[in-house]
Amino acid sequence: MNEFDATSGGPVADPNTTLWQASAEWWQREFTDGVDPEYTEQILPLVRSSLPGEGLVLDVGTGEGQVARTLVAAGHRVIGVDPIDSQIRLAKQRSREGAQQCGFAMAAAAGLPFASQSFDHAVACLVFEHIDDVDGAISELARVVRPGGTFAFLLNHPLLQTPGSGWIDDQIIEPPEQYWRIGPYLTETATIEEVQKGVHIRFVHRPLSRYLNALYDSGFTLTQMIEPSPPPSFLAQAPEYEDASTIPRLLVLRLTRR
Repeated sequence: MNEFDATSGGPVADPNTTLWQASAEWWQREFTDGVDPEYTEQILPLVRSSLPGEGLVLDVGTGEGQVARTLVAAGHRVIGVDPIDSQIRLAKQRSREGAQQCGFAMAAAAGLPFASQSFDHAVACLVFEHIDDVDGAISELARVVRPGGTFAFLLNHPLLQTPGSGWIDDQIIEPPEQYWRIGPYLTETATIEEVQKGVHIRFVHRPLSRYLNALYDSGFTLTQMIEPSPPPSFLAQAPEYEDASTIPRLLVLRLTRR
């Protein structure tokens, strides 16, 4: 068995699985295969720049594999895992040309079917907002990444994208003001949002300290933190984000396994 023939650990039942099973086609249609400018112009370039050199990378929550394919194009070998079977099936179909450098397994982040220290690096791109067992998932990542390896951890910004956050147009004061409201940041909470008519996604909000302390306790050390502004190439295709361009949507943590 070669390194890309991972045995499936199977999905761990959690409140997200049913919703993501139902929403997989929506995600694939709206955010993958080059159709979403935020991914093509910002997120995928951030992923590429966050991992050093070549090596075997674990892509946690791979979905249909666009992050994995991006890393293969950058010279990495990649194994992607996801608990949703329809995502894994499409990931395999779309990755056929890079089959020698890319493999996929159906597994949840808190139950990885790999031996300890199997990977040089790992990436989780906008995944942990949908994971309930955050401690188990981080512990598993620490187990399978070798000492000295890099973990690229991308999140919706835990402070500025808190549930209830957004622009407020205050027309009561004179002159009127527009400002960014921050929701209840310190409260860890799960919400189900209708992101499009008939499409419901479950998000888990946690303060940044919750992530950083769990990462450190599991053996990761923070080496870089990025709060990126949207690049001009993204804003040119999505001008509706121009007004909020000074409010970061993303947080990128680059960590090293001790």
